[in-house]
Amino acid sequence: MRRRKTAIFFLVLGICLIALAIALNVGWILLNLREVAMLVLGIIFFALIITGLTLNTIFLIREIRRNEQHDAFINAVTHELKTPIASIKLYLETLKAREVTAEKRREFYDVMLADSDRLLHTVEQVLRAGGAKEKGQRLQPENVDLGALLSECIALTRSQRHLEETVVRFTEPSEPLFVSGSHSDLRTAFANLLENAIKYSGGDPKISIRIKTSPIGKRAEIFVKDSGIGIPSGDLKRIFKRFYRVPNAAVSQSPGSGLGLYIVKSIIKRHGGRVSAQSRGEGMGSTFLVQLPLV
Repeated sequence: MRRRKTAIFFLVLGICLIALAIALNVGWILLNLREVAMLVLGIIFFALIITGLTLNTIFLIREIRRNEQHDAFINAVTHELKTPIASIKLYLETLKAREVTAEKRREFYDVMLADSDRLLHTVEQVLRAGGAKEKGQRLQPENVDLGALLSECIALTRSQRHLEETVVRFTEPSEPLFVSGSHSDLRTAFANLLENAIKYSGGDPKISIRIKTSPIGKRAEIFVKDSGIGIPSGDLKRIFKRFYRVPNAAVSQSPGSGLGLYIVKSIIKRHGGRVSAQSRGEGMGSTFLVQLPLV
């Protein structure tokens, strides 16, 4: 709160300085119409002052937004770390305090393992986001079969979330399509896209995934489509920024750190590809398109 008040103070100060500079310059011009040389110099200096104040204002606005995103990220990650830890602790205390049946004990173990996976996933997301900013990272390329990779991601997600076969529909390519890159990194990228599609599709998710070659035949195009909450047109590019989450009630109520799509973009870009989002608006679902160069 204190940081925001300080930023607002400097923002208001910058606007006031711009208004004062305009008033002084206009008054000065009216009083010195005959001084042409000084008039030209005054206009130049005035333009420089206005430019500097405008840049200062833009910088402050960006800092306010960045600080808000950082605060939201810290709150989200804190919640994502605290919830599974508290759950695991509760079940361990229950097991220690009293005797439970073997069936109940196995149920507790399953819950604790699921919470441990959730905790590990959050830590991995944060570590990957930090590593994604480091330049000069080299891939250890291998030929990756996209069809097999996506089938692996779908099977893993179905198993973890106990989904029915009909939830995710996968249209495999007519022939194997290979890309060069890291199998584990690409699996992380597509797993994040699939996880997001399910998480933001409500109680009855319907996901469709298909692969095809681009018209020129040099790229593979992977479409991940859902029937979820959709994305406003103004946020279609912002969602790939670090910490950014769409200011939507449905999004804010869902767990997340704002790192998943940033990691996806970093991985795909490192493989020479591109990722983009398409949506007709809120409540209309969304489609993510990944383009990767074929071997």
